[in-house]
Amino acid sequence: HQGRSYDSLIAHTTIVFVRYIVLSWQNRCGSDQRTLGGMFYELCDEVNELDWAAALQTLLSLLEEISQKATKRLKTFIDCQVQQWAACLPSYIKGYLPQLNCES
Repeated sequence: HQGRSYDSLIAHTTIVFVRYIVLSWQNRCGSDQRTLGGMFYELCDEVNELDWAAALQTLLSLLEEISQKATKRLKTFIDCQVQQWAACLPSYIKGYLPQLNCES
């Protein structure tokens, strides 16, 4: 089949690339050593080592420091935005946050 329209050329090229991606994926699953073993579990161990609660406290401290150096209007805006963000967090994460107050 010979197609000369632009749409048919794009469709053919897309099909060829999709077939190549699927064949490459199947080849990797069958022969690549990186897909075997405990790679997922090693990644989980690295993530567990990150202290996200400390990172969250550092982020909030940084925002507080910026807010203290800002004008009163900008400070109020930053504080309210942080409070709205914190209100959307799950309760187990809120337990790690200090009390946030929004001044109006």
